[in-house]
Amino acid sequence: MSYVTYVFQTYFGYTRPHAEKLMMQVHLEGRAVVSRGPRELMEQHTEALQAYGLWATFQKDQ
Repeated sequence: MSYVTYVFQTYFGYTRPHAEKLMMQVHLEGRAVVSRGPRELMEQHTEALQAYGLWATFQKDQ
């Protein structure tokens, strides 16, 4: 799980506490919203997370 925290810190620039909070949300709930923005940027983030070996998807806000 520390790898996920590392990725969130490295790629998104999140603080360790914020990255750990998101990682725990993924661990306990199976998913977390780690970023919001324009579709093109979310596609880029999704591909980057997948390149790190993480399972990531994006969807339109409800």
